[in-house]
Amino acid sequence: MGKHKVTFYSQDAQLKEIREVDPERYGRWAFDCERAAIRRLDRAFRGFFRRVKAGEKPGYPRVKGRGRWNSVEWPEGHGARWDSVAHPTVTRVYLIGVGHVRVHQHRAVKGTIKTITVKRERSRWYVVLSCDDVPAEPLPATGAVVGIDLGVASFLTKSDGKGVPNPRPLAAAADRLAAAQRDLTCKKRGSNRRRKAGRKVAALHGKVRRTRLDYAHKTALALVRDHDLIVYEALQIANMVRRPKPRPADDGTFEPNGAAAKAGLNKSVLDAGWGIFLRILNGKAESAGRELIAVNPRHTSQTCSRCGHIAAGNRVTQAEFRCLSCGHEAHADVNAAINILRSGLDLRVAQAA
Repeated sequence: MGKHKVTFYSQDAQLKEIREVDPERYGRWAFDCERAAIRRLDRAFRGFFRRVKAGEKPGYPRVKGRGRWNSVEWPEGHGARWDSVAHPTVTRVYLIGVGHVRVHQHRAVKGTIKTITVKRERSRWYVVLSCDDVPAEPLPATGAVVGIDLGVASFLTKSDGKGVPNPRPLAAAADRLAAAQRDLTCKKRGSNRRRKAGRKVAALHGKVRRTRLDYAHKTALALVRDHDLIVYEALQIANMVRRPKPRPADDGTFEPNGAAAKAGLNKSVLDAGWGIFLRILNGKAESAGRELIAVNPRHTSQTCSRCGHIAAGNRVTQAEFRCLSCGHEAHADVNAAINILRSGLDLRVAQAA
């Protein structure tokens, strides 16, 4: 039996046949909505084969059951229409097979709506609009520039010496999460009590996620409003939180590799949410017309911001910096933020030359 290549187009052709065979079951959904599910599957496998060819950890796509499929997408006008019922104070969305649903709209829609996605998060439902040609909203110039050093003790430290505290949302909810997870493990699998306990754990994780996201939005907005240029480190966060490689010994055992000590730091880094913060910062800076520069993080915490001397011994403690060459003393994060800003300004001059 020969090999058969499965592609998006071959599955798309089969979808047409399936809809003709069983129109009552599949015909009540919009064709483009069902095609979007196939497109998701195609993207997942394309990413899998790309990672295999690149030698990365492939991560074979997981099969999602009916209970784990939490969103449905339509192209606008094909099974879903936004604000289809005109009303001065009420916004509605039309979904095929459902009808008109009232929406609590929190801000005006700008640009041209391309897709409408209905997303479920536990008992909450959201409508997500993807738009093209969204007009930029440039902010007035301030003339200020800043370098930021992301950290764990403080969420970030600015080159002007000011710091932004780290809310640590996961650590704040750790006790309640531990109690809820212990309660979950005591419940019988498949029982209503276990499902109820699982929903409680999910609700706590959801609150942690929303707290982290809200804090990232507010912090990024404050930076964008107050500065024309923002410089940050191009951190490889995935590499930073990767588990250390084992260290085989000559006698067949393994030497200590610091994995246990690094686990706590990894958890704190992930709790801070640097990655989502930088994505939000990029989006807000682009919309506001601000300039964002990413610099190489190499030696930023070991370089003296006064004389430029580089040495690992300059960083005395987590918070203390003392240059071994000129004796300059400063807060370690502030010193690093100044170096980051200087590197960004030098890079901007080099790019303009």
